[in-house]
Amino acid sequence: MQSFMYTIKAPVGMHARHAGILVKEARQYACAVSVAKDEKTADAKNILGLMGLGIRQGDTVKVTLEGEDEYEAVLKLKAFFWSNF
Repeated sequence: MQSFMYTIKAPVGMHARHAGILVKEARQYACAVSVAKDEKTADAKNILGLMGLGIRQGDTVKVTLEGEDEYEAVLKLKAFFWSNF
């Protein structure tokens, strides 16, 4: 299992467009990808779950990856978060 923390810098937080892009990125990997905010956790491959987290600018999220390609995925998803959020 791999994980990393990230503080959202985007002024709009994780709105529908950003969540959709994250879902598309996460679906490229075989491993399970989850995003947690406070005590809520959502599957990063499910847009409704991500939207339900209500992630806003300044919120810190924990991204957890577990599965066969988690080492590759964690590096790419870290870069993805820095570029998009």
